[in-house]
Parts: sequence; C-alpha cells; structure tokens
Amino acid sequence: MSYIYLDESWCLWFNFDNKKTSKYFIITFLFVEEKRPVEKIIKKIFAGFSKTEVKRHNWSLHCYKEHPKTKIKLFTLLKEKNISVMSIYLNKEKVYIKLQNEKHVLYNYVTNILLDRIITKKLLKDNNITLIASRRETNKFLNENFKNYLEWNNSKNWIKVSVEIKTAHEEKCLQIVDACSWAIFWKYEHGNYEYYNIFKNKIIEENWLF
Repeated sequence: MSYIYLDESWCLWFNFDNKKTSKYFIITFLFVEEKRPVEKIIKKIFAGFSKTEVKRHNWSLHCYKEHPKTKIKLFTLLKEKNISVMSIYLNKEKVYIKLQNEKHVLYNYVTNILLDRIITKKLLKDNNITLIASRRETNKFLNENFKNYLEWNNSKNWIKVSVEIKTAHEEKCLQIVDACSWAIFWKYEHGNYEYYNIFKNKIIEENWLF
C-alpha cells in the first residue's frame, strides 16, 4: 500500500486589497511507501519538548507557528527518509474570475491535476493508493464532494485511488506535508529558501498553474 498525504498552504482569498491575502496558493503531496518511519519524525521532535510544550502543542505540529530550531530539525530528519514531494502552485492574480468565485471547484480541480500527473507518469509502483487529505472543511457535503470527485475522476486509471479526509492529529504524516507545503509557500511568497533547501532533493516535481 502506498500513501499520498495532501495539504495546502494559505488560502483561496482573492481580495488583493487586503494585506493578509497571499499572492500564492500551494497544494502539496507527500508520497510515503512506509508511513511509520516518517511518523517517528514527529515523535522525535516531541521527545525534545518540555512537558509544557507538549501540552501546548496537543501532539500536533503546525509549521508556521513553530520555532526555527524545530523546523530545521523536522526538515533535517525528513531528508533522510524514503519519501517524495510533489507540489503545484497558483499565482492567484492570474486565476480566472469564474474560478475565483468557485473556490471549492478550483481546489478540487487543482488537486485532481496533481493526482493525474502522478498516475500518468507512473510515479508510484503500487496499484492501490490511499490519498489522505488534511481536513479543511467542516461541511460534510463539501468533504464528500471532494472525495467522490477525486475517486470518480481516477476510476478508469490503472491505479485504484481511495480518498480519506482526516485531521493532522489523527494522521501524523499530515503534519509533515503541512511543513513541506509551508516551506514551499515561504519560498514563493517571501523568497525565503532557508527551509526549502534542506529537503529540496526530495521534491520530484514542482509546477505552476495559471
């Protein structure tokens, strides 16, 4: 069984008059053949925390909130693991107005493009893939729509894709892909390569859309 973990960085806001609106939006996939060695990264990081820090984190890392030393440790441990990263980034200023007004459609569409690239290029040897996406919606209808959309669009391919939506607390590897996505976003949005450069040898593809 192969696993793909999915997370994104920043939001699909298009109000560019608001200073908090980012220029870029990133969707990132983390490929894992064996997830336990990757999950141990989180355990090692928490082993170095004080009891107060563990309690504050509630056993879940969120990269943009973490201390630089924690980020460096995470990416340094990650680069030694048997994983691959694939990412797609949007310059939101170039997204068609129609898609700007259909954010859920846009998100599903971009995710499916990334998944299709994986399948078309046969980047995974396993015919059975479980794609685990970080829960970004509380609306059950939107979550089911996302799941059904990806599974239906890839039902005719030689790979069987099963989609699950979970929290980062439930799946530790989602905390890892969150970190990767954040580092890639930081590269494009702020021109900061500090964290990206640590694990960039694990990135097998990084493309733009729009």
